[in-house]
Amino acid sequence: MKREKFLVGMALFTALFLVFSGSLCLAQETVKVGIVLPLTGDQAKFGEIEKLSFDLALAEINAAGGVKGKKLELVIEDDTGRPEVGRSVVEKLITKDKVVLVGGGYSSSVTYAVAGVCQQNQIPFLINTGSADNITTSGWDWIFRLNPPVSEYAGAIESLLQKVIQPKKVAILYENSLFGTSGAKEFEKTCKALNYEVALKEGYEHGGIDFKPVLVKVKQLNPDVVYMVSYIMDASLLMKQAKELKLTPKMFIGGAAGFTLPEFQQNAGNASDKVISATLWHEVLPYPGAMDYYKKFVAKFNKPTEYHGAEAYAAAYVIADVLKRAKSYKNTDIKEALAATDLMTVFGPVKFVSYGKHKNQNKLPTYVVQWIDGKLEMVWPAELGTKKFVFPVDWLKTWGY
Repeated sequence: MKREKFLVGMALFTALFLVFSGSLCLAQETVKVGIVLPLTGDQAKFGEIEKLSFDLALAEINAAGGVKGKKLELVIEDDTGRPEVGRSVVEKLITKDKVVLVGGGYSSSVTYAVAGVCQQNQIPFLINTGSADNITTSGWDWIFRLNPPVSEYAGAIESLLQKVIQPKKVAILYENSLFGTSGAKEFEKTCKALNYEVALKEGYEHGGIDFKPVLVKVKQLNPDVVYMVSYIMDASLLMKQAKELKLTPKMFIGGAAGFTLPEFQQNAGNASDKVISATLWHEVLPYPGAMDYYKKFVAKFNKPTEYHGAEAYAAAYVIADVLKRAKSYKNTDIKEALAATDLMTVFGPVKFVSYGKHKNQNKLPTYVVQWIDGKLEMVWPAELGTKKFVFPVDWLKTWGY
């Protein structure tokens, strides 16, 4: 009887040991990286295109051997587009999930909040989208940004304004968020440097449904350019209501963000046609793998991608590269490897430098795209264009009046 009990006990011990050992081996076979994105709420479309791109890159990275023989594991958390949620989920990633690095970061307000937590906890944070300048001008040494700051978004727009559109008077509309106010402030500086009159600079609360009062003001001022810094739903409604009011400046210009997503054209309909926007990427750019990424995304998800997706896809490869080069998975070693990054990606070259007040900031050019017949075409610089910039525009004819 004692022998039987002993054998049963040994069998149970062995089973438990194997389960524990298997779990330990599984844990040791992956290296965890936290990703913070808006997967629900008003910014979910941005989070979706970035998550799909992270997933696409992750499958490729692991199929090619992962990181030092381990699978890369992305622990993706939903920040819901709110800073307080962003702070909460990144604290969970650091303390509970024990991630060695944090990535993601869409809206500037959430990204700034997440960056503060990472800096305090000395966890490296690789940002792929959040663009407010103060994220990399706050002196934080654990924060690295792959995409340009919002102050540089209008670089190509500025060239197009000077050489082709040549406005005298502009109106600036922007969302009262960190991204919106920063973008509007920087574009106002650009206009003043070019001696354009800023006839109106007015913010609005995110999520509004009636922009007609402010658009009536714009119409009365009759500016040559209407520049808008908006997320997806606001961008669509602004253009639909501008069409209803027959507001016809020389050009409508978006400050990237909502004006480049496929959903902008879907939501705004023909009110989106001929609208131009700053952008940070296009699939025709001469970066290795840029067009391949675009085609793979379309083939797998049956819809187009754009610069937000390219940022996330490139960020995944930067993360893998950093973890391969790091001496260990200690925070200081990963930070050191991030600082030494010099990698070509589908989004362009990635190398973190310091200039002006910016620290650990990647520098890249910007471009101009235009919605032409339902497709987002590269139009500026002209030598890189997929279509010729359509200008001047007969807006009433374009809208079917």
